[in-house]
Amino acid sequence: MKYFSILALAVAGGVQAQAHDAAATGKVWTTSAELGAITTSGNTVGTSITGKIDAKQELEQWSNQYIFSAFFKEDEKTDANGDKVTQKSAERYMISAKTAYKLESEFDKLFAFGSYTDDEFGAYTEYTTLAVGYGTRVYNVEDKSLDVEIGPGYFTGKRSTGETENGLIVRGAASFKWTISESASFAQTLSVEYGDDNTRSIAETSLLAKINGALQMKAAFLVQNDSDVPVGKKSTDTQTSLTLVYSF
Repeated sequence: MKYFSILALAVAGGVQAQAHDAAATGKVWTTSAELGAITTSGNTVGTSITGKIDAKQELEQWSNQYIFSAFFKEDEKTDANGDKVTQKSAERYMISAKTAYKLESEFDKLFAFGSYTDDEFGAYTEYTTLAVGYGTRVYNVEDKSLDVEIGPGYFTGKRSTGETENGLIVRGAASFKWTISESASFAQTLSVEYGDDNTRSIAETSLLAKINGALQMKAAFLVQNDSDVPVGKKSTDTQTSLTLVYSF
């Protein structure tokens, strides 16, 4: 698919160097998979499913992250003839890849980032972002940390009306993590992609509680906002989820 090719180009600059790095140090992966589903019956009939895979690779000189997430929802409704029909009301897929080259100072890095979102019912049915820049950790204590990154980029988007947009952007992101206890942690992430045609902001607030060594329960609230949307579309989408997370 062409979008997977775009994401591959976003990280291609470091592939050869990473291959040498991996051979010298060995690959170290941290992967988490989460899944949540809600099914209702009776007066309200519907099904919603959300899932996410987050894979991180830490090498001596490079740090990589790959994310795939999906959300699907369908509801049973009554049509004009009085018949019960099942209608899809949400279908969204997102894939992203980020590679970062570690600089001499601890936590300083240069990164390349790419993401693609397919959202059948969104204000933008397709949205692709490519960005490069600099990242660092601005706050670091025993149980809390705050990482930030910023850099220029480029986006292309297809609106629900069929129109396409593209242009330069400035992308900034922040990630706050707080280890509350051995069995609980809090995370807040935020990304802002500022452009002349549209500014997209995505924020997620989450709380993780450990069930056993590898299994956790996650409660999360996700907000996505687009500054410029077609008539009839809302600028802000939210998603509240409760999922099981398995780490390996």
